[in-house]
Amino acid sequence: MKKHAPAALRNRAPIAEVLERELPKSGCVLEIASGSGEHAVYFAESFPQLEWQPSDPDEEALASIRAYREEQSLPNMRAPLRIDSSDPASWGVQNADAIVCINMIHISPWQATEGLFTGAAQLLGGRNSPLVTYGPYLEQGVETAPSNIAFDESLRSRNGQWGLRKIEDVDRLAQAHGFARSARYEMPANNLMLVYRAA
Repeated sequence: MKKHAPAALRNRAPIAEVLERELPKSGCVLEIASGSGEHAVYFAESFPQLEWQPSDPDEEALASIRAYREEQSLPNMRAPLRIDSSDPASWGVQNADAIVCINMIHISPWQATEGLFTGAAQLLGGRNSPLVTYGPYLEQGVETAPSNIAFDESLRSRNGQWGLRKIEDVDRLAQAHGFARSARYEMPANNLMLVYRAA
């Protein structure tokens, strides 16, 4: 029942270092597209003062998250929610003090990213609360690593709606929803963490 994502074990500590700088000291963090749930467990353990709300649209992922949650018995890790980021009207979340989205933007249709910012505007709009994203991006003026070029080609061959996104396109989408990029962190394996807050 528990799923295992090898990349989650490799990148969780560097991601947590950035989250420590960017997340609020207390409150609820909504994680969109939690996948296996390994990140959710690690971050709930790392930030005991925060309530961690995992979510995913996939039933197998939700079952995996539940299994990890049951195994760890973390008081600040909530039961996962079925959330399709492309449909923010159905998120069913009343409040959040931050949103974290790891490795979703490139492995989903663009509508999922549009929904992510629409939902973030509804939950975080008007406050200095962060929307934190992680993954590989295409960046103007920065040479794309050969491994990311190959990854992009692989993704697009699997699904024509997937693929690495241009940072300027994500920035424009954020701006259209009242956000501005407040931070950019270079991460291992040619990934980036981009942080958006209300403009």
